[in-house]
Amino acid sequence: MNNFGYHFWNLMPKLWTGALTTIEITSLAVFFGMVIGMIMALAKLSSVKILKVISRVYIEVLRGTPLYVQILLFHYGLPQVIKEITGSPFSFSMMVTAVVVCSLNSGAYVAEIFRSGIQSIDKGQMEAARSLGMPHSQAMRYVILPQAVKRVIPPLCNEFIALLKDTSLLAVIGVTEIMKTGQIYTSVHFVPFPTYIGVACVYLILTLVISRFINYIERKWNLGEAA
Repeated sequence: MNNFGYHFWNLMPKLWTGALTTIEITSLAVFFGMVIGMIMALAKLSSVKILKVISRVYIEVLRGTPLYVQILLFHYGLPQVIKEITGSPFSFSMMVTAVVVCSLNSGAYVAEIFRSGIQSIDKGQMEAARSLGMPHSQAMRYVILPQAVKRVIPPLCNEFIALLKDTSLLAVIGVTEIMKTGQIYTSVHFVPFPTYIGVACVYLILTLVISRFINYIERKWNLGEAA
């Protein structure tokens, strides 16, 4: 038991260093994922057929395949294809792979969140804006989207939590986030139980803190509406 405590507390500072990498990747991926998701949601709702097809294929492929496979395809598969085409060795850095793949994966889920949020706004809002002389793009920007964004904040925050936990899959390519840090420690000291208990605790603390922050934002928003 003393051995458990020694390794648990010895590992904690290292795990929190890995947690900074996890938070950095997650934050960047959610930011870019929101940009991608908004574009794809608008494309899917567009009357332009090619845009609808592109967005639908993107969303179905990214949501229908495991993130683990996407990481391996991008980090190991794509460089091989590029090498075959160009004849020169090519590779992505681990952080580039982490941010790009997580952003693309998150964008597919965020696209559906934004799409459902936009479609949840009463059609009369758009009709009223158009009757005031606003073109469709302007009505979407100033009337529909502000209301939709307000409605999608909770599921977007949940996507942040889900993606934060999914970054553990990046250990497969050597990104020294929380999981990889734990794997390195247990490979050196051969103490998997205290190591992965520590890993689980760090993920739990992060998700609990984020969840509490989300609840605070939601309560504050509701109070603002009541006022």
